[in-house]
Amino acid sequence: MPLYEHVFIARQDLSNAQAEGLIEHFSAVLADNGGKVVANEYWGVKTMAYKINKNRKGHYAYLRTDSPAAAVQEMERLMRLHDDVMRVMTVKVDAHEEGPSAQMQKREERGERGERSERGERSERRERR
Repeated sequence: MPLYEHVFIARQDLSNAQAEGLIEHFSAVLADNGGKVVANEYWGVKTMAYKINKNRKGHYAYLRTDSPAAAVQEMERLMRLHDDVMRVMTVKVDAHEEGPSAQMQKREERGERGERSERGERSERRERR
């Protein structure tokens, strides 16, 4: 079955338990339609870059799934109809990464980005000027 990653944002006025309940609810929807949740993460309340439905913050949740396309479409349909869910994003991936997502890792555990001069193309453009 295809592998997917889903991120959704729920309203800020929900409690943590209610937000985690949404994860369980949508995991059950996938299971009922023949899919399974490989992993899920609750990222907590985060400030958004811009207001969505008059909200500055939202509860972020992340799901890694192994599901048929029909199950994903049904879950997305129900998410878009749910009053507490503000945004949904689903991405089809070739393979799931091991361990926690980059959002849950500490800065020390993440890979090094390197200095600006080590990035390649941009530094070459500066030298030509």
